[in-house]
Amino acid sequence: MTKSSKAKLAYQKAYNAQPENVHKRVLNNAARREAMAKGLVHKGDDTNVDHVKPLDLGGGNTRGNTRVISEAENKGWRKRQPSMYSKRGK
Repeated sequence: MTKSSKAKLAYQKAYNAQPENVHKRVLNNAARREAMAKGLVHKGDDTNVDHVKPLDLGGGNTRGNTRVISEAENKGWRKRQPSMYSKRGK
């Protein structure tokens, strides 16, 4: 396991402390808790609660905008939709 540099750790700490990122994390955690209460996901089951329309693009935390998908599928969205978040629209 590689170790992160001090500069990278400082950057990540500052990034994660930004109010918009804290708010997004709160919404993601709330969606996960709601899915756990309904029995759709369990701790350690390698699934994520995904937002169909991302929170960054105006999606909400409603039941109709969330779904349970595998962690591998959720983290591979950049390969499937490279233009969604790229700065140059590639």
